Amino acid sequence: MGFLDTIIAQKRAEVASRMSVRSIAEVERAAAFVPVRDFHAALAPGDAIIAELKARTPGVASFYQSDALRGLARVYAENGAAAVSVVTDERNFGTSLSDVRHVREQVGLPVLVKDFVFDPYQVVEARAHGADAILLIVRLLDWDRLTALLDLTQRLGMGALVETHDEREMKTALEARARIVGVNNRDLDTMTTSLDTTRRLARLVPDGVVLVSESGIESRSDIESLAACGARAFLVGRSLLDAKDPGAKLRELKGDAAR
Repeated sequence: MGFLDTIIAQKRAEVASRMSVRSIAEVERAAAFVPVRDFHAALAPGDAIIAELKARTPGVASFYQSDALRGLARVYAENGAAAVSVVTDERNFGTSLSDVRHVREQVGLPVLVKDFVFDPYQVVEARAHGADAILLIVRLLDWDRLTALLDLTQRLGMGALVETHDEREMKTALEARARIVGVNNRDLDTMTTSLDTTRRLARLVPDGVVLVSESGIESRSDIESLAACGARAFLVGRSLLDAKDPGAKLRELKGDAAR
C-alpha cells in the first residue's frame, strides 16, 4: 500500500470515529459562531507567504522548531506572513485541529487547514475549530466530490486551496472554478520535489486565479523565479521550521532581510 492509500485508510477510520461521537449537524452549528477571515484577500496582493506549522513529516522525525510551535504563529505574523497553514494529520505530522484553535487565538491572520480531505465532515470540523480555508487535493477526489466540497466551503464562507500536481489535475481544478489553485512541487507518490512543476503548470492558470506554489521553496531567489512564472503566493514549511531564526528566514524570503 502506497503513502496516499495508507493515509486515506487512516483518515476514513478517524473520521468515522469522530462522526460517531458528534454529528455533522452539531459541528456545523458550532462553526456558525466562528467569524471567517478572508484567505483569498490575504493572498490577492501577491508575493504572499503562507507559513506552515507541523511537528514532523513521514520522512522527517522533527524540525529545529518542532518544540517551539506554540509561539511560532506569532513569529510568522510579526515578520510578514500573509496566512498560517496548519497540518492537522496528527498521526503523521504531529499537529492537529487543536493547534488551529490555538493559532487563531494568537494571531489575526487567516488560517489554512491542510489535511487529506475527502468528507464534508472534515471541512465543517475544520471551520468549527477556526479554519478560514482548507486544502482540497485533486488527486484524492473525483469530480462530484471535489465540486461538492468546493460548494460547501463557499456556503461556509471559507476559502479553498485546490492542489494539483500535473496538467490533468490543473484542468480539473480550473473547470471546477477554483479561485485559488496550488501546485505541489512534491510528488506524493515518489516524494521527489522540483520547482519546475510550478513553472510548467503556471502557464495554464488564467488571470483572476491565484496560483500558490507549494513545497521545496528555500530562498528569495526561488520565490522571485516562481513569481516571474505567475505564482502569487508561496506555501513554505521546512525552510522556516528548520531555521534557527524563523522570523529572519521569513523576512529573507519576503526580501526584507534588512528589517
